[in-house]
Amino acid sequence: MLQIHEICNQIGEEGASGLGSALANCINLSNLTLCLGLNLIGAMGASGLGSSLANCINLSNLTLNLECNEIGDKGASNLGSGLANCINLSNLTLNLKYNQIGDKGASDLVSGLANCINLSNLTLYLDNNKIGDESASGLGSGLANCINLSNLTLNLDVNQIGDEGASGLGSGLANCINLSNLTLDIKYNQIGDKGASDLVSGLANCINLSNLTLYLDQNQIGAMGASGLGSGLANCINLSNLTLNLDQNQIGAMGASGLGSGIVNCINLSNLTLNLEYNEIGDEGASGLGSGLANCINLSNLTLDLRSNQIGALGASGLGSGLAQCINLSNLTLDLAYNQIGDIGASDLGSGLANCINLSNLTLDLESNQIGDEGASGLGSGLANCINLSNLTLNLERNQIGDEGASDLGSGLSNCINLSNLTLDLRCNEIGDKGASNLGSGLANCINLSNLTLYLDENQIGAMGASGLGSGLSNCINLSNLTLGLRSNQIGDEVASGLGSGLANCINLSNLTLYLEQKQFIYFGL
Repeated sequence: MLQIHEICNQIGEEGASGLGSALANCINLSNLTLCLGLNLIGAMGASGLGSSLANCINLSNLTLNLECNEIGDKGASNLGSGLANCINLSNLTLNLKYNQIGDKGASDLVSGLANCINLSNLTLYLDNNKIGDESASGLGSGLANCINLSNLTLNLDVNQIGDEGASGLGSGLANCINLSNLTLDIKYNQIGDKGASDLVSGLANCINLSNLTLYLDQNQIGAMGASGLGSGLANCINLSNLTLNLDQNQIGAMGASGLGSGIVNCINLSNLTLNLEYNEIGDEGASGLGSGLANCINLSNLTLDLRSNQIGALGASGLGSGLAQCINLSNLTLDLAYNQIGDIGASDLGSGLANCINLSNLTLDLESNQIGDEGASGLGSGLANCINLSNLTLNLERNQIGDEGASDLGSGLSNCINLSNLTLDLRCNEIGDKGASNLGSGLANCINLSNLTLYLDENQIGAMGASGLGSGLSNCINLSNLTLGLRSNQIGDEVASGLGSGLANCINLSNLTLYLEQKQFIYFGL
């Protein structure tokens, strides 16, 4: 085994070539790690390394980091020629990001890799180069020969790949029938509907896929492309773990519904992460997703990012109905910030969550959603059924839940007696003394709380509210870490002392952070 780490050491072309000459004599090497990132080795240095690797025919494990070296097409081509001789390679990690590699270099590189038919694990970083459709298709053709691949990570983000390139990649991957784990990062390209559809159509042949991570953020994928993605995923029936990022495309309602229809067939999914923020999916799209999720009854972990998507009450209700069927969920992260779900949507979402009785970890972001007291009450009622919750993060910042909403939320939380970690963000919610006091009373039942972060900044809480909050927290005797934000309320010195008196009972506190800065008003008499 040989490991050489010379990152950012100004080795240059001659140094890399000299290193290559020495390696050429190590014909019995089976394991090599060579890290030469940020060394300006250029095309000549990379070519020298490629020539030396051609002699290392017994290599089975190779890690080569040449990022940020300006190797260009010529360097990449000669590296490929060298690797073509390493026919015994089973594990290869090749980092060539930020190297000004274009179509010719990338195509030649993968032509070389096509000879490495014994590869079972391949990680290839080619992000931030100048790779277009031609070389992406060439990558697909090269990978088509690597039929023994079981694990593939391919990073092509920030290039110039369009529909043709994505389609070519899909065609190549269709031959990799032994793939069980695939991570494909092609965000920040120019892939449209056809490319997205064809890419995942190819994966339909990879019947052994159990883990798929696909990053397609910030391309040009619309409704047809997202629906095509859904159709392709429908054939991947053995998927147990799926991460799909489509942030900032234009999939709309039809695309989101099409995705939901495809996910319906992935009955073995246990872990799903779906990021669709900024896609204008609306009520129809959110409901379609909910319908799809309703069939994923084996889901235990779900992350769903739908922020800024013009979702209203109907969409939130549809999502809630779908989640209600996912009774095996133990971990849920749901981001619906900056939509317009309102009271009805929040209540129906709470009703859906009430069925998820096995939830132990819940993160729910509903910031800026026009939720009032009725919506907060509905959420509280739903959470009251989640008695197995141990970790809860709830963001209701910038709504209008008021005293009644805060009170009912506290009442719901009082049932969550197994909570050990709670983060509650209620900033800018028109909460007064009554709401703060009743919230404290609810938290008083959470006797197992060890970590509490509570933001109540920019409300209308005064003396009675702060004292009531302190009284409630005084029952949380197992608290070890407390962060309490009460900035920009109506709290004076006397009130702060009352709050402190309540906290004095929290004898196990080891870390306390209080934010009590208040607005200052200066009056000038005339």
